[in-house]
Amino acid sequence: MKTSFTKKQLSLAVACAMALGFASGISRAQSPEQARAPTAERALVVTTGNQVWKNGFGECWHSGYGPAPISTAECDPNYKPIAQYVAPAPAPAPAPIVAQAAPAPAPAPQPVTEKVSFDADALFDFDKAVLRPEGRAALNTFIGSIKGVTPSTITAVGHTDRLGSDSYNQALSEERVAAVKSYLVSQGIEANSVQTSGKGEMQPMTKAGECTGAKSAKVIACLQPDRRVVVELSGTRTMK
Repeated sequence: MKTSFTKKQLSLAVACAMALGFASGISRAQSPEQARAPTAERALVVTTGNQVWKNGFGECWHSGYGPAPISTAECDPNYKPIAQYVAPAPAPAPAPIVAQAAPAPAPAPQPVTEKVSFDADALFDFDKAVLRPEGRAALNTFIGSIKGVTPSTITAVGHTDRLGSDSYNQALSEERVAAVKSYLVSQGIEANSVQTSGKGEMQPMTKAGECTGAKSAKVIACLQPDRRVVVELSGTRTMK
């Protein structure tokens, strides 16, 4: 049987053959590097310039072999790149530990020794053992001077002049020093830390041959240094 083709049919057949031959030629024209590329890459039809072949509608051509090609921005308008993992920055090295210097020890309390001699005539009326207001003021000044001092001992010693009998002067010196201790305790000083004694006329300040004669206003004034109360403190002062 003899088959005949119209001119229109013949033109269509020639066009299809040319398209198939061109596509085959493009596939054969791939470089060796392209032939060794992963299957997903080979599935796209590319030109010798490694450009993806597209049809008249802008669609990428697929060779028909292997899995669907990897989605790219060029061939997929809905393409969204996959976020790449970014390794976190390494943590900063810990700061070196610096040894702290030990605090300096607190200074040790300093020992204190104070010795004050009070004029007995300033503390008491003549031949009396009751503190005068002036005497209390003098003791207040002493107490203020030892603030911040922790006393270990306070020694108070009473003295008299030579006028009168030995026994009388001894008793008077003890009564006067007892009055001084009583006042110190009333101002907050511990009674156990105050030690008292009376020496009477045994330790005069005046020298032999001075203030001679019978009792008189002149002799009484001359013997004034012998009438006294000596207060001596030993303790430690708290350092600030």
